[in-house]
Amino acid sequence: MNKLSRGNRDKAQRFIAITGASERVALQALKASDWYLEGAIDVFYSQPQVKQSSTDSRHLEKLYNRYKDPYADMILADGISTLCNDLMVDPQDIVMLVISWYMKAATMCEFSKQEFVGGLQSLGIDTLERFRERLPYIRSELSDNQKFKEIYIFTFDWAKEKGQKSLALDTAIGMWQLLFAEKKWPLVDHWCQFLQEKHNKAISRDTWSQLLEFATGVDPGLSNYDADGAWPYLIDEFVEYLTENAMVQKGRGKKL
Repeated sequence: MNKLSRGNRDKAQRFIAITGASERVALQALKASDWYLEGAIDVFYSQPQVKQSSTDSRHLEKLYNRYKDPYADMILADGISTLCNDLMVDPQDIVMLVISWYMKAATMCEFSKQEFVGGLQSLGIDTLERFRERLPYIRSELSDNQKFKEIYIFTFDWAKEKGQKSLALDTAIGMWQLLFAEKKWPLVDHWCQFLQEKHNKAISRDTWSQLLEFATGVDPGLSNYDADGAWPYLIDEFVEYLTENAMVQKGRGKKL
C-alpha cells in the first residue's frame, strides 16, 4: 500500500474500515472499479460468498442472544432499543428502517433469529464494532434511487399491523415524513395535512405505491401532472386541494 498515491491509500483504508476486508481484497476491488470507492464497496457487497465467509457464526449467535427477548425466541422492542443504544443511534433514525430492510423483517420492532442473523451475514457483520462501522454504508443505500424505491415499498408491509391490509394513517404519515425527509419532497407536509383534513382513513397499498411515483415523477409545481393519468383518486383529490388552496405555483419546481 506504500506505493499508492495518498488519495488511493486513503480510499483503501476507508474500504477496509467499512467492509472489514483484507488489504488484498480492498486493492483488488478498488482497481476493478477504477478507484471509485462506492463502486468498489458495491462490488464487494454484491458477492454473497465474500460476505458470508467474513462472518463468524459464534459471534452472530452471541449478538443475537444479547438482544433476544427473555421470554421469546425473537428480538422485540426492548432488544431493539438496546441495539440502538449500542449502535449509538436514535430508534427513530431512518438507518434502523434500512437495517430492517436488510434483515427482511416482516414486522416493525421485531426480528426473528433468521432475519437478524441473515441480515447481518448479508452485511458482513458479526460484531458490534463492525456494525457501527457499516452504518455509513447502510445509510448510503438511501441515496441510490432503486434501493430507495425498494426500501419504500418494503416499508408498507413492515409498518402495518399484523392481519391488516391497509396502513394506519398516523403510521403512514410518520413513515412518509421519515422517508421523504431523505428525498426532500417539498409537498410532503401538504400531503400529510390534506390526509388529516380530508381523508382520515387508513392508506391502501395502491395509494402508498403510487405516491412515490407521483413524488418522483411530477414536479412540485404540477406542470407535468396528467389529470387523465391512472392516479388513485386520493392523489387526484390532493392535486385539487393544492390548487384550490393556492399551495403551488404551476410550472415551478423540479422533480425529485
